[in-house]
Amino acid sequence: MNFRVTRTNVVFVGFLAIGGYFLIREHSAHVSMALPYLPYLLLLACPLLHLFLHRGHGHSHPLDHRSSGSDGGSTHRRANGKAEEEARAEHSNE
Repeated sequence: MNFRVTRTNVVFVGFLAIGGYFLIREHSAHVSMALPYLPYLLLLACPLLHLFLHRGHGHSHPLDHRSSGSDGGSTHRRANGKAEEEARAEHSNE
């Protein structure tokens, strides 16, 4: 990474350092209170992120009602409709 030492960059890093100091100083009570629960929150976030972020990957099963598009599916599903139809046709030919 190419980081040039210019006046603008030095001022920017200075503002980041000052802002970071005050952010940590003012919110240390909140952070220290939540710190014991952080591993559990991260473990809880994993399945939730998996459920919410993997919805539009086009993984549909033949009996899946979401693949019909009747629920106003995502843009990805609508754009991928032809590919899904081809995949179903290949699966039914096997």
